[in-house]
Amino acid sequence: MRAGKPHPRSDAKVFDPILFLAKVVGGRSIAAYGKDEVVFSQGDPADAIFYVQKGKVELKVVSKHAKEAVIAILGAGDFLGQGCLAGQLLRMATARAMSDCSIVRLEKAATIHELHEAPTFSELFLHYLLSRNLRMEEDLVDQLFNSSEKRLARVLLLLANFGKRGKLELVIPRISQQTLALMIGTTRPRISFFMNKFRRLGFINYNGKLEIHRSLLSMVLHD
Repeated sequence: MRAGKPHPRSDAKVFDPILFLAKVVGGRSIAAYGKDEVVFSQGDPADAIFYVQKGKVELKVVSKHAKEAVIAILGAGDFLGQGCLAGQLLRMATARAMSDCSIVRLEKAATIHELHEAPTFSELFLHYLLSRNLRMEEDLVDQLFNSSEKRLARVLLLLANFGKRGKLELVIPRISQQTLALMIGTTRPRISFFMNKFRRLGFINYNGKLEIHRSLLSMVLHD
């Protein structure tokens, strides 16, 4: 009798980081943050990592001369504060909720334990770090070679999760033009000019909320 095709194992499951983190015993907590609430501040002790379950978080750095820069906007599925695992003693940036957020806090010791004992978590975390490193390289190239108009288009697409797994978010949390200016390295009036241009071209729409359309990609790809 011919052997039939083997059936897939019924216990094979896709790794769910939220479910996994919920099972971690000790050194773990989950907190809700409202819009503009601070998750941690620049200069705080770096003693834990955080995992964003829901919402968006802004990372901002302030220099000794009070100059500000937004270095990242993170969303669901992103980690932050992982510098503590590399010996960072103090936070290098301030993390602030841009919308209502649900965030898991995992203490440094608990994180190190899980990285050693849970291969699936180690794989997820390594993949995230490599992806984040690639994103930082892309940001640097973008800053060096692209116009501020293209940089703004790229940031808006990233905020809408374009190119990431999951559904494209047509409506993203309201973000100030000053914040966008800090992210791409230009002035607020220039941001206002480009946003109005994008709206006239039908790439975006904003009237109390910001809607991003896929057609904005043409601005990034256009030479």
